[in-house]
Amino acid sequence: MELFNSALGKNITFVHPLYFIISGLSGIGFLNVPYGQYFYIFLCFVYIIIVVGNVLLLSVIFLVKTLHTPKYMIVFNLALTDLCGSTALIPKVLNTFLFDNRYIVYEACLSYMFFVGFFASVQSWTLVTMAYDRFIAICFPLRYHSIVTKPAIAAMLLLVWVVLLIVISCLVGLLDRLSFCGSLVIQSFFCDHGPTYRLACSDTSLNKIMIYVTLTIIDCIPLILIVLTYICIAIALSRIASHKERVKALKTCTSHLILVAIFFLPFLGTNIAAMTSSLHPNARIINSTLTHTIPAFVNPIIYSLKTEEVLDSFKKLCKNKRLNKITLTKKVTSLLLRH
Repeated sequence: MELFNSALGKNITFVHPLYFIISGLSGIGFLNVPYGQYFYIFLCFVYIIIVVGNVLLLSVIFLVKTLHTPKYMIVFNLALTDLCGSTALIPKVLNTFLFDNRYIVYEACLSYMFFVGFFASVQSWTLVTMAYDRFIAICFPLRYHSIVTKPAIAAMLLLVWVVLLIVISCLVGLLDRLSFCGSLVIQSFFCDHGPTYRLACSDTSLNKIMIYVTLTIIDCIPLILIVLTYICIAIALSRIASHKERVKALKTCTSHLILVAIFFLPFLGTNIAAMTSSLHPNARIINSTLTHTIPAFVNPIIYSLKTEEVLDSFKKLCKNKRLNKITLTKKVTSLLLRH
């Protein structure tokens, strides 16, 4: 691709490859070493649980009218991004390494990178929205229903999707101005941004700046906001005289805190290690895999088994379905007996 630079008065040529090669875990491929089999079978199992769990959670929230609240709008958004993010990532990973399809077309690689990065960043800010919900519920309980409304939460989530769509588009779009004239082997299990832009043989200074901007927006700012939120919650709870009331209030935050820890700690650990020291590609890949899959795996389990509202709603749906089936059977039987 060629562009004309008016300042220099000459054409600039960007060398784009036809494809990239995804290396995956070095030394533990599926066909030669048993450990590779276990890793990809584990991913397959995790993906099945993610799909079943999140589809079930989305269905329950959608079908049960009592769950049509601002809090469960956020949970629905999280389950949706978990499902979409995992579907963008895991099937392609399994296809790449189980069937040894390691070649990926350049444009497909950028699309792959965009969707994985976008849904991961939406997950991050959805956790911030959850923290906001808990903050208002505990610190301003009397004003909760007037502040945390459906339109307010819908506007917040829409803003998150739009802003992050722009940010991730810029991050991935800037790769298109790089030239790749050396190695085309991406040292990762998917078209990961970091290992991909490092393959470029042209100036990547703008890309590095954008990486820091993106990491600040999708990692640092959300984590800081969540920490500040829980500091305020802790101060509010310290003013509550009854120990029982404190425990009750904290229980409403445990599910969210577990998700925050599972999502942010591995992600931050990987990026800090990658920026401050040399991290073995296999260690980075395994850590990155767990970061992208475990939160989506744990989320439906937490919100289905640990939340009484969802559990009760699911039981009611099953009971109603059973009753409807019995009623239908009785009607069919009575019609048959008449004839």
